[in-house]
Order: sequence, then C-alpha cells, then structure tokens
Amino acid sequence: MSDTKEFKEALTRYLKARIPFISIRSAERARVLDIFKDVASSLSNAPIFVHTLSQGTKELLTNRSVSEDRSVVGAVDYASQQIAQRQNLSFILTEVADIEDDTPFSRQLLDAVMLAAEHGGVLIVITTKPVWGQLQRFGMSLVLSPPNEDEMLEIIREQVGAYRNQFPIEWDAADERQAAAILAGISQIEAENIIATLLANGRITKDDLRELMLAKDRIFADISGIERVQVRGEELNVGGLGGLKAWLDRERPLLTADLRERGIRPPRGCLLVGVPGCGKSLSAKAIAHNWSLPLYRLDFSTIYGQYLGQSEGRLKDALATADHVAPCVLWIDEIEKGLAGATQGSLDGGTSSRLVGQFLYWLQEARARVFVVATANDVSRLPPELLRRGRFDEVFFVDLPTPDERREIINIYARRGLKKEIPDPLMQELVDLSEGFAGSDIESAVREVVKEAYLRGDQAVSDDLFRRSFQNVVPLSKTSPEQIEAIRAWGRERAVPASGQPIGGSGVQARPRRSVLS
Repeated sequence: MSDTKEFKEALTRYLKARIPFISIRSAERARVLDIFKDVASSLSNAPIFVHTLSQGTKELLTNRSVSEDRSVVGAVDYASQQIAQRQNLSFILTEVADIEDDTPFSRQLLDAVMLAAEHGGVLIVITTKPVWGQLQRFGMSLVLSPPNEDEMLEIIREQVGAYRNQFPIEWDAADERQAAAILAGISQIEAENIIATLLANGRITKDDLRELMLAKDRIFADISGIERVQVRGEELNVGGLGGLKAWLDRERPLLTADLRERGIRPPRGCLLVGVPGCGKSLSAKAIAHNWSLPLYRLDFSTIYGQYLGQSEGRLKDALATADHVAPCVLWIDEIEKGLAGATQGSLDGGTSSRLVGQFLYWLQEARARVFVVATANDVSRLPPELLRRGRFDEVFFVDLPTPDERREIINIYARRGLKKEIPDPLMQELVDLSEGFAGSDIESAVREVVKEAYLRGDQAVSDDLFRRSFQNVVPLSKTSPEQIEAIRAWGRERAVPASGQPIGGSGVQARPRRSVLS
C-alpha cells in the first residue's frame, strides 16, 4: 500500500468519524487539497470548505466563495458561526501560524474545536510545524510524506508517457524505476518541474538520469546543515585500496535498486579508519565521482550551539536535508572529533551523548539512499556503539600503502604533474625509498619535482631530483612508529583491510572479510 493511499484512507475515516480537529503535517498544500477533493466526493452529507489568505473561504468542490474575509482569525470566526448553525461541516485552514504554543490564536482555535465537537464539525489545519499539545489532544494528526518510489514512478510515467509518440524517449522501464529512486524525497510539484525541464529539450536520453541528480541537488543547494562539495574528477584517482574498491563495486547497484521485496535497506555506508594521510578523505570524494552522485559534507563543529537543544535541532535538520537530497554521498571527515565528547566525560551537559544517540538512530533506522562515508584517525576516541554491526555496512582499515600501491600512487602523481611515465629502474628505487610513506607523503615528494619542472623546465627533472625529493620526506611511520602500531593493532581486531592485504604487512593475518566476495 502506498503512503498516499494510507493517508487518504485514514483521512476518510477521521472525517466520517467527525473527529473535531485534524492536523496535517505537509509542505504540499496543493497535493493535500487534491486528496481532500477525492475524499469529499464520497462524503455527500459533509460539505468541506477551504480558507486561503489570497481568496478567503470557498467551498472545496465547487470553488464557490462563502466568505471574503481573508484573515485566518476571521476564517475561524466564520467557521464557528457556521458550525453552530449546521451539522457536519468541515473547514480547512491552509495558512495558520502561532499554534505551536499557548497563544491567543491557539486558544481561539481551541474554542472553535470544542464547538465543533458539540455539533459534528471538523476543523483541519495544514501546517509544517508542531501543534500546541492541548489543542492536538482534541483530535488526530496525519503526516503526508513526499511521494514514495512507487508514486514517483507513476508521476514519471504520466509525465513522460504523454510525449513518447512526439519525440525520442530513451528511458525504458528500468530507467524509469531508477529515475523514481533518484527523485524520491521531493514533492510532487518539484518532480513535475524537473521532468518538464527535461522534456523541454525535445528528447530524453540515458544521460538525463545524471541531470535528475543535479536538478534535485539545486533544489536543496541553499539549505543549511550540510555543505555541498564540488568534486573535480581529474584529481580523484586513488591508488591501491583494492579491497575497498571491490566492496564498493559490489554495493553500487544496490544503492538505487528496489530492495523492499527482499526486506533489506539500501547500503548505509562505510567507516574508514587508519593511518593519517593514506587517502581516507580522498576516497569519499572518489566514491561520489565514480558513482555520479552529489557529495555533501557534514561538519559536527558547525552543529554545536550554545543553547540547550540547539545542537540536537541542527543535527536533525542536517540529517533531514541529507535524506531529502538522496541519493547522495554524505562525507563525515574525522568523525571522532565531533563525537568524542560522549566517550570522554565531557562537561557539555550531555549534548555529545545525545548527538551520538541521535546520529546512530538515524544511521540505523533511516531508509533514504544516503551512502555515508565517515573517516577517523584517532580510533581511541570513537564511541564504541558506533562500531556495532548494523550502523555502518563495513569498517575498513586504511594502512600505509604496500610496495605495489606505492608504485601506483607515484605513477598517478607523476602522470598528473609531469605528463609522463617514470622509467622502471627509477620507479623501483622510488618504491624502495618510500617505504613507510603515507599517500600524502608520496604526493608531497612528487610535488617538489613538479615544482622544479614548472620553475626550471622539464629538462631540470632528473633521477637525482626524484631521489632527493623522496629522501627529504620524514614520514609519520618514522617520527611516531608507536602511534602507527597502536592504530594497526586496533585495525587487526576490528576492521577489514582496505588494501585486501594483511594490516601492517608483517605476516599477521587480519580477521576474515565479512562479505560474501571470494
């Protein structure tokens, strides 16, 4: 059963039962009124009127004006007068304010609701905000969610189907289903506007599926809470990490697949922990680019507020925004810094603990197609409940690159900056010199060579210049070997190696992979 059908059936029951007050939580006023029109046709003895600030009060089905008073206060007065004189009247207020708390208008509306209870009347409000508790206890509450995937599919087929005989439409049934998955979470009018924009081109191609994501992203571009990250593909080659890449290739089709019949949720994401500078943050950007999904960044440092409840409200808004822009990749960099207070007995009045609980609840229960990529360097500061199965789909350990991975990383940066390959003998020498280097260390060494090439010309690049650049780098593995080994010891027990090789390369076997891949 669709969400809209359930809403319609519940609304019909409430109107037949003459519930005196019904609050409807929705930002889609036109869609709610369309549903009311369908319901009103089956309630012949219960006239329904609707009030708007622009047109006053009108009869819903005939659009006949019954009161030209455009104020909400005047609409409530008119409804009270009519309800006192006639039985079974229903009034819809589409633009109410000041009903979240005990206000004069809330009291006026409460009086009208009490009158409706005596005469079989119904007062309905369409709002996006909570309702004062004493008022809400006199009635029932309904939420009209945005169209789900099935409903969005019907919208797409209705919009596109009318033009299949007029110009080329490349979408097949699978493409329409993928488009529905992409557009799920936005309103009906927003979806119709996006499809109309595509139709304005005179054709619909396979590539327009990517345009759907970009168009949806533009709808939420100015919503606060999460930051849109621009991804430049030419800078997103990630060397090594074969185990992580194989897992991602397996998960990608599941993100937009319809998995409801199987009773499982879309992939939720992964936690990348390990040695600093080894490509964890770059991996988040690369995933978004390779999957052709928008990338958003959640920064917990911007979530914390000075007032009680402010931080929780900001996090709720940020996560709700992520749900709306789905499918997307949500990048949380150095997550341990944002959630560390919950494990260190912080004196923030319990805010950190509440944020952890709120985030973990969303991570486990939300069903939007948001693929979370969280990174962490200091694993000792991670809340233990974050690592429990059911939160992230997998926890990967990103170690210092192996010799083969170092070779690949050196080649990536050399081709990018010098536009050429490094000869095999020199490459083998650089691989040996870079033992213990993180990916960022290798990037730094090659960058020095690229700088010289720019300042003095490509002829200045020599084998000795490469050797000196690599020899001048002092990696973290030499300055803080104890820190590296502590991180590795944690990873051997709790994470899957992102490289597909034993963590530390010391012959100590990592725990078996938990995936079904061989």
